[in-house]
Amino acid sequence: MINDVPRSHGGGNTASAILVIPVGSWEQHGPHLPFDTDTRIAVALGSTLVQNLPDAHLGPPVTVSASGEHAGFPGTLSIGTEATAQVLIEIARSATWATGLVFVNGHGGNHDAVHLARRVCTDEQRPVLFWSPPLEDDRDTHAGHVETSVMLAIAPELVDTDQLELGCQIPLGELLPHMRISGVLGVSPNGILGDPRHANAVDGQRFFTTWSHCLRTAVDQWRTS
Repeated sequence: MINDVPRSHGGGNTASAILVIPVGSWEQHGPHLPFDTDTRIAVALGSTLVQNLPDAHLGPPVTVSASGEHAGFPGTLSIGTEATAQVLIEIARSATWATGLVFVNGHGGNHDAVHLARRVCTDEQRPVLFWSPPLEDDRDTHAGHVETSVMLAIAPELVDTDQLELGCQIPLGELLPHMRISGVLGVSPNGILGDPRHANAVDGQRFFTTWSHCLRTAVDQWRTS
């Protein structure tokens, strides 16, 4: 998952290097998707970005992050919001050889951690961009049609299509107060927020292409601001 990060040749900064760090998670994604779904999507987006930016380099992904809302589902791992934010901050502080750093976040549960990290990096005047895919449907936010379709487009062999089943489809805004108390398990026993039953690779490629375009646009705007 690591691209051609510039080799070390002693002290000093690299003349022009954008470091791209995918940020994922290790958490349940229903009975049909792997625990590293968010990481795989973030790595795929980061890889597409660096393929089209000659001075961009793909670094190692953050694979365990803030997934406390998925507590109660066996297999899920989490380091919490504050620890995740600190990891991102320290990565930014250490990458002084790069002229810019882009965090590609694939996990919505990292929202607060990203906010904290962005605030610190802004205060320290570090050239960092934090980016997350736009929300496609607030009734389909975890292991539903969108994520399952994207996985069918980028890693179909990892999707267990025999296990596709309906999850909770209440809009995220209505679910959040309940999830803060009981987590995802309290609102969706199968861990799905959405409906993956009609997921398909065609839709997945469309979502992925849109996200890739949004990411590249955000990076271009950030670099010229």
